[in-house]
Amino acid sequence: MSPLLKIENLRIELALRSGPAPVIDDLSLELNAGETLSFVGESGCGKSMTALAIMGLLPERVGRIASGRILFDGRDMAQMKDAELRAIRGNEISMIFQEPMTSLNPVYTVGEQIAEVLRRHKGLGPRDAWTRATELMDAVRIPNAKARVGDYPHQMSGGQRQRVMIAIALACSPKILIADEPTTALDVTVQAQIFDLLRDLGRETGTAIILITHDMGAVAEMADRMVVMYAGRKAEEGPVAPVIDHPRHPYTKGLISCVPHLLANLTEERPDLTEVPGIVPSLGSFVVDACLFASRCPLADDKCRSARPPEVAYGDQISACWKADAV
Repeated sequence: MSPLLKIENLRIELALRSGPAPVIDDLSLELNAGETLSFVGESGCGKSMTALAIMGLLPERVGRIASGRILFDGRDMAQMKDAELRAIRGNEISMIFQEPMTSLNPVYTVGEQIAEVLRRHKGLGPRDAWTRATELMDAVRIPNAKARVGDYPHQMSGGQRQRVMIAIALACSPKILIADEPTTALDVTVQAQIFDLLRDLGRETGTAIILITHDMGAVAEMADRMVVMYAGRKAEEGPVAPVIDHPRHPYTKGLISCVPHLLANLTEERPDLTEVPGIVPSLGSFVVDACLFASRCPLADDKCRSARPPEVAYGDQISACWKADAV
């Protein structure tokens, strides 16, 4: 069976004063129907930019797809006209953005904003769209949905606003749902509820999910496969359990080691948290013919600093590291 989404050798450039700089460089991956794929990596690694490229929402006049293809159901979205993208966006592919308070329109009720999607893409009349909006709010577990459908965003809590965003994203039963840090600024209890909701909805509707998150616990619980991004490149990819249990890239190992663990014995002294030293390189300093993680890697040698590592398969895992066997 062919993949639902296939990205081939994608390169995205941003226009800087110094010239075009690659924010995504030679990225290839696949997403199958009903699968949950998670993107992991520090801020600035290219996770959200990949999602925006899939949605056709790259910054105007600044960002562009320089090369590669984004194949959705066999159609190359990188070559589509705006009208074609609008027909897909919010209909067949939907996205939950990071901050619902800035994504929802403050002067329209949440019911109107859900109903608008149904009117535009499904051709429903005002009454039917409003009824369906109420049903969707109930489906995403907003209490007393019939009464809350007329509320404005500021009248709802952060968790409820995020549920409204999920309802908007699911209104047209999309084939792909992109969740970009869907629990940002929410407390841990609400985070768990949102992740449970996404997992349950994915199972019930068969929607494929792309989850962008920093939360390794959420990745372990929700995702089938994960892609570790670093400086616009794919560092590692594979099924979640093997990647977390036996990472093949020093960056993946570093991210996993940063996750705090509860102590088995409360009398033990808690060790200091591990950290990945240094920071992600700036766009203007990306070096094509080298490993971009070399300056932060404890295993790096001259080869790492002078030659770009190829992507090599280790069973179901793929690693772009010269030292994969030593990790």
